[in-house]
Amino acid sequence: MREVVILEKVYGDRSGFHKLNRKLKALVGELDVEWKLSAVEKNWVKVSLKGEDEEVAGNLVRDEFGEVPYSLRAIGEGMTYEGRLIDLGKVGYGVYADVGVFKPRPKDALIPLHYLKECFGDMPVREMIGKFGWVDNLPVELTVSSVQFGAREIEARFSDAQLKRIRSWISDGYDKLFIAGTVSENVERALIETGHGRDVRRMEELGLMETLLVLKKGTQAPGIIREIGPLIRGAVIGAVKF
Repeated sequence: MREVVILEKVYGDRSGFHKLNRKLKALVGELDVEWKLSAVEKNWVKVSLKGEDEEVAGNLVRDEFGEVPYSLRAIGEGMTYEGRLIDLGKVGYGVYADVGVFKPRPKDALIPLHYLKECFGDMPVREMIGKFGWVDNLPVELTVSSVQFGAREIEARFSDAQLKRIRSWISDGYDKLFIAGTVSENVERALIETGHGRDVRRMEELGLMETLLVLKKGTQAPGIIREIGPLIRGAVIGAVKF
């Protein structure tokens, strides 16, 4: 049996399992392999593969979805990793991101406050979280600044590409919604049912269960949240408001 913990999480309404099964059927469905999906540490998804073609299927899954680092020893300074914002607002000295480190014990990467202030100005971290619409499980790309193996600490910053993206989100003048905890198809269905599909300029899948909505000029995020929120109850919604 081959097991791969991929760079996707399933949580909220757990609709991501159904979507992942469809993706895997398209990816490895013609191979001699069976697969099973399960959630492991902090809701990362494990794909278990068994069959004559399990090695080939495992490689295809890694190529398609990526794989977590597993161990702190696999984390290198200056290297870039996919992560998820986590436990937002619980501390005032920065924000944490889960990069998929399980051993020797689960460890998140700290994006320190002094770095955030350099990037976004002198404001408390909790103000940044609210102002920028950040929600738990928002996918982010990080570059590791330092790893202290003795203290088992990871410090990171946003990658150049991620920082450019965030700055664009908070400066282009369009209200936005970050929706985490349901697949984009459910978000689209809620928009159609409420008649607000016409108010969306762009929909972007940030991850399996994370969607960005860029709203049209004149459309305000709070109004859309009130309308679609009851239809996607498993989800958490953050907003950028201009």
